[in-house]
Amino acid sequence: MNYSSLIIAVLILLGGAYLLGRNRARAIASQGMRMHSLPTHYGALMALWTGLPPLLLLLLWALMEAPVIDHLLVAQLPDAVRNGTSADIQLAISKVHNLAIGSGVTAAPELEPAVEHLKALQSRSSLLNTAMILCLAIAGLALIYRRIKADMRARSEVEGIVRRMLFASSGIAVLTTLGILASVLYEAWMFFGKVSPIEFLFGTVWSPQIALRADQSGSSGSFGAVPLFTGTLLISAIAMIIAVPVGLMSAIYLSEYATPRVRSYAKPALEILAGIPTVVYGFFAALTVAPLIRHGGESIGLAVSSESALAAGLVMGIMIIPFVSSLSDDVINAVPQSLRDGSYGLGATRSETVAQVVIPAALPGIVGAVMLAVSRAIGETMIVAMAAGLAANLTANPLDSVTTVTVQIVTLLVGDQEFDSPKTLAAFALGLVLFLVTLALNYVALKIVQKYREQYD
Repeated sequence: MNYSSLIIAVLILLGGAYLLGRNRARAIASQGMRMHSLPTHYGALMALWTGLPPLLLLLLWALMEAPVIDHLLVAQLPDAVRNGTSADIQLAISKVHNLAIGSGVTAAPELEPAVEHLKALQSRSSLLNTAMILCLAIAGLALIYRRIKADMRARSEVEGIVRRMLFASSGIAVLTTLGILASVLYEAWMFFGKVSPIEFLFGTVWSPQIALRADQSGSSGSFGAVPLFTGTLLISAIAMIIAVPVGLMSAIYLSEYATPRVRSYAKPALEILAGIPTVVYGFFAALTVAPLIRHGGESIGLAVSSESALAAGLVMGIMIIPFVSSLSDDVINAVPQSLRDGSYGLGATRSETVAQVVIPAALPGIVGAVMLAVSRAIGETMIVAMAAGLAANLTANPLDSVTTVTVQIVTLLVGDQEFDSPKTLAAFALGLVLFLVTLALNYVALKIVQKYREQYD
């Protein structure tokens, strides 16, 4: 039985266990006995014990099955392959897998024993996995079914299990973040072992091509990332000049001036912008906004690149408007109505109340929304790649072509690359810088919110 069928079977057993546990609790209660918990708690407890252990075992099995089978498969490979390098062994194992599924690989008679052994191992693994999963589910069901009594603290056990699940989910998120950071740090350390950090952080020439031969020309191997940082800041600044005023004023209007009918239509329409894929924004920037800016600039005698920072920044600002607007709207709505009423009672107009009471009270949340929007702008890739180009130019002119850190990360990792060359490792160094900048922005936003946050009754 494959994994999807096993998951469906476990879910069916889980639903049946819930109904069985709930009905048993109701049957006991119908005999005049006072139950400690609600019948739904007994059903939920039985469902958790029926479903969770099999699903955990299924997850572990899915993670360990392939490495174990490949390890057992090595013994069936020809001696010439087993005595070769690890790359030769991995290539042979991959070919055996392809032959086993009939993917059109040229037949290899010397690998036929390994293919037959692989099929047998997969069949045994599937049978054993199915048997263990079903037995574990049935055992959990039977165990809780026998334990259901009037004095059983089902609610406490369910809450304990749910609490542990929430803690495990939080731990997985934290460990995933630490794993990503450790991976980036290791690769960046390898890069800085080949390239000076001073050159990387303060160099003004970005040309990460490395010569493959001593006589090869045109591969300077310069890793000065200042043009990338400048391009990132330039495009992000243009985007925020568009997004912050428009988003903030939209939030003020929707919160303080719009009627409920207008708000019910305007807010969803504004938030639709957040659901548009960034590649669509990129097409819009490359095919509509960039030519419009170029023709407009040429009409007044300005030299405008066909791919400019201005085009990418304008479209990125439009994309970020919902982030600023939605978050600011929520913060403004959270300001207590009593503050507004007090301001009106002192004779202030609505505009004065908004400017002198509501906005100052909501300022920490608004600053946090702006910081999150800045992080979103710095991490954008598709719009910049399609509208601003790939040229690492050190310029502050928004009409020139520039590139950003994220675009260069994608460029460095596209295609067949050697992960021990400075060209590829440079992507991880750029990723580390991007991670630290984003972390710093989030930290600043958190500190601002904590320092200026007001507590209301």
